[in-house]
Amino acid sequence: MPNKPKKTNTRLVLNVLSIVVGMFGLAYASVPLYSLFCKATGFGGTTQEAVKMPERVFDRKIRVLFNTDVSPELSWQFKPLQSTQTVKVGETKLAFFEAENTGDEPVVGMAMYNVTPSKIGAYFDKVQCFCFNQQLIKPHQKVSFPVSFFIDPAIMDDKNLDDVSEVTLSYSFFKYKDQTLAQKYLENLKNKINNNGK
Repeated sequence: MPNKPKKTNTRLVLNVLSIVVGMFGLAYASVPLYSLFCKATGFGGTTQEAVKMPERVFDRKIRVLFNTDVSPELSWQFKPLQSTQTVKVGETKLAFFEAENTGDEPVVGMAMYNVTPSKIGAYFDKVQCFCFNQQLIKPHQKVSFPVSFFIDPAIMDDKNLDDVSEVTLSYSFFKYKDQTLAQKYLENLKNKINNNGK
């Protein structure tokens, strides 16, 4: 009889540990799974990645506004080089954004994006984009980022989007948690200075 409470306690501890490990695993997997879900469905204004180019351009025009934000952790300035563009459904457009590192250290950033109204996310297709890639910007360097996009002609068959005449494409830059690229840049710079001094 005295051994029974010990076995019960051990089983309880193992069950609690299993739950904790399972929760950590679920939390770790939830971000990429949510990202895949959003990309597949356009949920939350997530734009799509183009699989093929549109075969037809329609007369319907949609005005695209461009918005940018920067995390306070980054000493960057980030702006669209055009405030708006008018695009026909099925027409491929190219827009440019510019980021400048105003600080004295190289920094790696990563951009995330979305569109509003969110219901157009499933029809806003990117052909080329700088988002979700590590972007190293050197001290006081300006970098231009292109974005190629189109509005999927399938929008013409969705009566729920007949009222959409204006879309805002927003990009937000955040400091990337892994600054290895910035450290490598500084190491290479030091090596060059040391080699030139010899």
